[in-house]
Amino acid sequence: MTTPPAPPLGLPHLAGCPDCGLFQRLPGALPPRAAASCLRCDAVLRRQRRDPFGAPLALILAALLLALVALSLPLLAIDIRGRGEATTLATLPLAFDRYRFWELSALTAATVVLLPVLRLLLLLAVLLGLRLPAPPRRLYLAYRWQAALRPWAMTEVFLLGVFVAYTRLVALAEVEVGPALWALGAVMLAMCAADAAQDGHAVWQALERRGCTAARRPLAGPQLIACTGCGLVSRAAEGARCPRCATRLHRRRPGSVGQAWALVAAAAILYLPANAYPVMTVTYLGRGAPHTILGGAEDLVSAGLWPLALLVFVASIAVPVLKLAGLGLLLVASRRGARGRLRDLMRLYRIVEAVGRWSMIDVFMLATLVALVQAGVLATVTPGLGALAFAAVVVLTMLAAERLDPRLVWDAAERRGGAA
Repeated sequence: MTTPPAPPLGLPHLAGCPDCGLFQRLPGALPPRAAASCLRCDAVLRRQRRDPFGAPLALILAALLLALVALSLPLLAIDIRGRGEATTLATLPLAFDRYRFWELSALTAATVVLLPVLRLLLLLAVLLGLRLPAPPRRLYLAYRWQAALRPWAMTEVFLLGVFVAYTRLVALAEVEVGPALWALGAVMLAMCAADAAQDGHAVWQALERRGCTAARRPLAGPQLIACTGCGLVSRAAEGARCPRCATRLHRRRPGSVGQAWALVAAAAILYLPANAYPVMTVTYLGRGAPHTILGGAEDLVSAGLWPLALLVFVASIAVPVLKLAGLGLLLVASRRGARGRLRDLMRLYRIVEAVGRWSMIDVFMLATLVALVQAGVLATVTPGLGALAFAAVVVLTMLAAERLDPRLVWDAAERRGGAA
């Protein structure tokens, strides 16, 4: 006798839009490379990949091997009038410790080294575990955690910051690009390709089929709730745990608006010292000059590097202001409602969520300069309080975007009668 298949843990053909909250019935299978979008706000609900397991596994293995190369070989080296300095990816974040900016050291080490490697290891554990005859049941935790780490693994942002630092270093010294930088570029490409090849829905279905879930039976409750961790739609009670990934189920995130407002307010307050105080002081041949964020963009303009100046201005000045204004607009709409243009508000939310991490370019540029330019009276770069305040602004706005529940915007519009 054969064992009958276990019942699905949720309602597999239903999807709850993470942006507007609308429940929609999806086809059982999509054609390869096809996507299903929300009928109300255009959010992507499901995307079908041709090979959701083999291709990501190969790319993740390649990225991990390249990461080992990037961590063990020189990243950059400079020579300032006979005085040489070199750094590796592993030692670069420690440069801030010379000036007791341990917060910047911890943030740089986490976002550039620890979290990208940890996320790759978690993905590798899931994809390899699913190939085992008896996979570990708690694989669902690894897959849930890697998704949470994705915005905080900033390899590509770091590379852009190093490129901006390189353009500044060539004016002071002879710069040699080490093999680790090329390896790190390959890591970035492999990670981006692995993310593009992933199919989260297929992985969660595979975990469910193999019994790698938090529970064995579906929930039975009074209302439909879509899990924010894995997307499973269940009939559940408020506060129950998702049977697939163990995320606490809520129709809407509790305290979302208040927490997001607190984070936005803190970021807005810190944005003032971030621009008023210098982010670094450059000493060259015995003369020191402090540089603010805006002053850094002006220096690039003076050097004729208009594209880089525009990049720094957009990432470090325009983006934080737009994030704060955009988050404020969304929070007001989530309380008071909006009469129309709700799709545009959702596009604004997705932009705010996507671009927040790119403001870290200035922090990573500073980390590179501080690690390399330590030649005494010849040339020295010292971090300033503005850098610490600016890094806090970036982190707080990213957390605010994560805490904000965009579905509340649609709820408020429905109460006001403008969610058509």
